[in-house]
Amino acid sequence: MLIIITGLIGVVALYSAAGGNTEPWAMRHGIRFGAGLCGMLVAALIDIRWWLRLSYPFYIASILLLIAVEVKGHIGMGAQRWIDLGVIKLQPSEFMKIGVVMALARFFHGASLEDVKHPLFLVRPLALVALPAALVLVQPDLGTALMITAVAGAIFFLAGVSYWMFGVVIAGVLAALPVMWHFLHDYQKNRILVFLDPERDPLGAGYHILQSKIALGSGGIGGKGFLKGTQSHLNFLPEKQTDFIFTLMAEEWGLIGAAVLFTIFVLTILYGFLIARASHNQYGRLIASGITVNFALYVFINIAMVTGLIPVVGVPLPMISNGGSAMLAVLFGFGLILSVGIHRDVKLARKV
Repeated sequence: MLIIITGLIGVVALYSAAGGNTEPWAMRHGIRFGAGLCGMLVAALIDIRWWLRLSYPFYIASILLLIAVEVKGHIGMGAQRWIDLGVIKLQPSEFMKIGVVMALARFFHGASLEDVKHPLFLVRPLALVALPAALVLVQPDLGTALMITAVAGAIFFLAGVSYWMFGVVIAGVLAALPVMWHFLHDYQKNRILVFLDPERDPLGAGYHILQSKIALGSGGIGGKGFLKGTQSHLNFLPEKQTDFIFTLMAEEWGLIGAAVLFTIFVLTILYGFLIARASHNQYGRLIASGITVNFALYVFINIAMVTGLIPVVGVPLPMISNGGSAMLAVLFGFGLILSVGIHRDVKLARKV
């Protein structure tokens, strides 16, 4: 029910983003949401033992799609991230987030606690993360690459990897930051510099976040009312149908409306973790936890981004923002979580 409510809120928000019209976004969003729901139910009914067997094939298929993007992908907004299928432009990196979760859950399901505490044992799962992260990074899509890495880190933690290994990795990343800075694209550097000083480029790189803050403030406690948001409907707010749709809603429905939507997201996340906790097998626990962490990152990064708490990284608000691949991937992920819940008592052998 929480998922259906969220999807319907997305339809209403996109109707408003188009100035009170179902075209070009709301109708398509509703159709994709309906199709995604059907896929979610099918995924939920499939026995979790099948998902265990399909984990590596799904991961490999996602890798091949990422390679296909590099070879003959659709270019848009300066990035090469999509495959044009005619009816939809598929973004494989969105499904890669699920693929990494499935592959890591499959790998760690067959491992003992003693195994995961040995550094050399972690070379293979680290390679499972590094390959897709590198392919996504060259698109370029730094935000998705970081999300894949963060979700993988959560699964490593839940699988029982020692704390000192995380300390070594974090220290290594911090030490490498000056070197990594030189490999960032100019627009990525600008986003970080504008995050530190929004007034640095108010009509360029800082325009999005400055307009977003103005819209959030103008909404106040109760909002300006449905279809009455001035920043969004006078086109001051850019990307109001995708990355900044939370701002559009907060301007129209105010702090109260934003809090209600945020509460729905939090309840959905809690439900995902409860299903993970109830699972009687390691694969189910890691799958449900990893996908829930992925969903939580979508929510918190998008809201933190549009409120100026982190740099703009291009992460959509799940099931609300316009975009087919992200929504279909999220709903497929929820299908896997529901499968874990339905088959929570299934005993899975360590070796398959």
